[in-house]
Amino acid sequence: MPRPSTQQFVPIQEIRDGVVVLKSGELRSVVMCQAINLGLKSADEQTAIIMQYQNFLNALEFSIQIVASSRRLDIRPYILLLEKRLESIEGDLLRIQTREYINFIQKFNENYDVMSKFFYIVVPYGIPVGMGTPAGVLGGLFGSKKKSDSTSTEAQEFEEKRSQLEQRVSVVTGGLESMGIQCQLLDTPALVELYQKTFNPGELHSTAGALGQ
Repeated sequence: MPRPSTQQFVPIQEIRDGVVVLKSGELRSVVMCQAINLGLKSADEQTAIIMQYQNFLNALEFSIQIVASSRRLDIRPYILLLEKRLESIEGDLLRIQTREYINFIQKFNENYDVMSKFFYIVVPYGIPVGMGTPAGVLGGLFGSKKKSDSTSTEAQEFEEKRSQLEQRVSVVTGGLESMGIQCQLLDTPALVELYQKTFNPGELHSTAGALGQ
């Protein structure tokens, strides 16, 4: 008996136009956020930020998911960059100092886990296919639509849902940016990379600047 494919356990149908389409028909957008170091703020600033964050959450009329991801940082691109620059350095003293710096970074990375941390806001929209719409409940009783009509309807429904989802994303990013939190809406390539690393954590490491460019 053949074993079920691992893809059957992944709830994602496809990723297109910067939107995650679930098998249920629901949509998801993912916003990456830069953390704020409250320890560097004064007591009054900390209180103000916390109150703003509380008001932001209370004002939302829809649910969101906040995900914190920590991964070991891949410093190989940075080391290769230093090695390349080392070739163009003319002064002996500067070459020696650069080589010592490269060795220090390599040994430090071997002895300690240098981690990169990312915060993501998952913004949802939509209801599962077959729920809440007459066509989903009664479609089987009155026959199926033509394939061309069905494709056109699906494309129209996707655009309508995406428009509503974009409005929700604007509410979320606007609220976070008012607190001084930098936000970036992930596009299709960044979403693919993110979910590949999520479902295959042992295969890929975060690289410097990943998803942040």
